[in-house]
Amino acid sequence: MKPSRRHPGHGNRQSAQARPTAYRQLRNPFEPQRVFSDDAVAAMHENALKVNETLGVKVLLPEARALFRQAGALVDEDTQMVRIGREIIEQALRSCPRSFQGCGADPQRSVDFTPGSLVFLGGSSCPNVSDLERGRRPGSLADYIELIKICQRFDVLHISGNYTEAQDVPVQLRHYAAMRAQLTLSDKMPFVHSRGREQVEDAFAMIRLARGLGEREFRQAVYAHTVINSNSPRVLDNSMAQGLIDFARNGQVTIVTPFCLAGAMAPITIAGALSLQHAEALAGITLAQLAEPGAPVLYGSFLSNVDMKSGSPAFGTPTHLQATLGAGQLARLVGLPWRAGAGTAANVVDAQAAWETQFSLWATVLAGATLCIHAAGWMEGGLTHSYEKLITDIEMLQMLAELCTAPAADEDSLGFEAIAEVQPGGHFFAAEHTMARFRTAFYEPLIADTANFGTWKEQGERTAAMRAHEKWRQVLAEYTPPPASETCAAVLDEFIDRRTREGGAPPMS
Repeated sequence: MKPSRRHPGHGNRQSAQARPTAYRQLRNPFEPQRVFSDDAVAAMHENALKVNETLGVKVLLPEARALFRQAGALVDEDTQMVRIGREIIEQALRSCPRSFQGCGADPQRSVDFTPGSLVFLGGSSCPNVSDLERGRRPGSLADYIELIKICQRFDVLHISGNYTEAQDVPVQLRHYAAMRAQLTLSDKMPFVHSRGREQVEDAFAMIRLARGLGEREFRQAVYAHTVINSNSPRVLDNSMAQGLIDFARNGQVTIVTPFCLAGAMAPITIAGALSLQHAEALAGITLAQLAEPGAPVLYGSFLSNVDMKSGSPAFGTPTHLQATLGAGQLARLVGLPWRAGAGTAANVVDAQAAWETQFSLWATVLAGATLCIHAAGWMEGGLTHSYEKLITDIEMLQMLAELCTAPAADEDSLGFEAIAEVQPGGHFFAAEHTMARFRTAFYEPLIADTANFGTWKEQGERTAAMRAHEKWRQVLAEYTPPPASETCAAVLDEFIDRRTREGGAPPMS
């Protein structure tokens, strides 16, 4: 269905006075919830140590195997299996920082990766994009740029991500285009793909140029993040192992996230799947610490289940929620900041897309996750980034962010005088207490329509997806680049032109 062009405004009246928001630095107001007993969590941790110690992990990168061997792990070069003793893992965990800051180009965009913080990142690494006007299509650089511009607008999305693949750019040059877009169009902390040392070094060089940093200064703070996925079950491939080493040695954060789905790449039971996920996460974290003790890392979880009839991934399920709560317990056991993820298997922006995303979002909040990835726009189990869903999800994130500030309960807020002013059976619309606050008292919806049915029908019967379409179009039309965008682009273009003439950097096989 094409979006209606009628009545581009909201169904509800907009207030003339802007309501202040504080979405850039969020603190989770909820106590972390539990799904397992302390004894069960300890048993899963012990089970994971046993997996690493007796079964081991297949590590494809020779440099990574050498680091494990130097630390005392048992390495079989013929099979590439590495058995990691618990004392090696325990030493690695002791060297991990418990909190650190991720730096944005604008210091006000910096985020804290620390217990109790709540950081949101939009849906990432989707091969396709979709919107109501242009339909579903392979991601392009133009799409990537548009998504960066939209996400830049909203404070509740705290760091940048790889929203889609710019598939119209050759792979040996794609990282230049992606980094240029992030560094010139956004002032949030950028994402860097771990696709081989040469590409990572290029990306780090571009960040240093954009931020005016020397190599030593760059290593002393966190200016970029990446996601490291093990190939479950129990394989750490070349590019991921290389990324762990290179990011650690450059002081940049790795989000170590096994890609486990219960019943497919992990045991069908939640406790068994969590045990495997925990083992793989510990192995990756250990490698980072062997490369550079004290390197910043996030413990990662994105465990859900598959549909046992079709084998398709499922998200926003009860298993997804319980696994996220359990992962939070394991992350707290080892004392690390950690990431979880939202998501949906829905194919369109409909009720299923909303309830699965909201269910998984609440899981990350109630589990006490430091970072939630795929918090907005992610659809079809990660195959598509939807422009309209990006906006509807941002509405949910802003509503969650509102909960991060406790409501006032001082004498004035208790409203005794207002209660006294209004006679029994009356109303508070015209009360002095109301009149002083009505413009800014409540959250102002981004796209939600509070008009009655008759008004909604007269205004074109616009659905939430249609209103979301109008909103992202408006955001793009109003986009303003960060202040240093032009200067930054000129410096980066010189670097990109030189590296392009040299042939670029192919991804690691």
